[in-house]
Amino acid sequence: MRGNRFTYYIREGINSIFTHGFMSFASVCIIVACLIIMGSFTLLALNVDNVIDTMESQNVLMAFVDDSYSQDEARGIQSSINALPNVNRSYFVTREAAWDSFVSTYRNPSLFDGLDSTTLRDRYVIYIDDISLMAQTQLDLAGVTGIASVTAQLEISSGFVRIRNVITLVSLALVAVLFVISLFIMSNTIKLTTFERRDEIAIMKMVGATSAFIRWPFVVQGLILGLIGALMSFVIEWGLYQLLTQKLIAGAGIYFLTVIPFYEVAIPLLAAFGIVGLGVGIIGSMLAIRNYLKV
Repeated sequence: MRGNRFTYYIREGINSIFTHGFMSFASVCIIVACLIIMGSFTLLALNVDNVIDTMESQNVLMAFVDDSYSQDEARGIQSSINALPNVNRSYFVTREAAWDSFVSTYRNPSLFDGLDSTTLRDRYVIYIDDISLMAQTQLDLAGVTGIASVTAQLEISSGFVRIRNVITLVSLALVAVLFVISLFIMSNTIKLTTFERRDEIAIMKMVGATSAFIRWPFVVQGLILGLIGALMSFVIEWGLYQLLTQKLIAGAGIYFLTVIPFYEVAIPLLAAFGIVGLGVGIIGSMLAIRNYLKV
């Protein structure tokens, strides 16, 4: 009995899709468009986070040791530096090593006539965990006894943090707005079906059919449309992502940017698309049918 009922739900749901083919097609297209926009901004946000994470692992602060400190004394303050919050690691660079690096960079000995390594200071190269806390870390380092000055690329770090925050907020707002739009379109699509069958639904209610028995074919219809939209969105998003990352970025010569391979986000993205697609289909169907069940 339950098997026959389940078969009835599936058959009626599929029949409703083909009976209102144009609106079903429009619903799938709306879901696809919304999910692709959601997915694109989500992938953009993830890649911005990835770039910032890379920048955090490469961006450094330079802490210069007081001239009055000997090298042994300068090395002795490393434990105080590493103990600071947000400091991942540090390494000591002698003034001689810094001088050799400086000279080899410019490769023009005449520029340094009359100068030697004593013009430079011993320093620490410091890597941090969170780039958004760079300004505070700079202040903390300046407070370490023996540190004369600290340099940091605050403008660059704050710029990337602002970009990340803006993209995250825009992505969340778009996901919310587009979910509501998809829900509205799906609900209206199901309403067309229920409107044409309103008399049939009323009769079924009067002869004793339960609300669940009447509702389930419409839920199945929404579920199938949502699932189709989710799968189509995933395939299209995959293709667009590959195109943008492999063709456009490479063609523009932006080789210093690293993008997340699609296979790393494929399963979470497919799951998210599936949840949103099915959620829109099921919720939209239930919203559309509820008024016609009040007989």
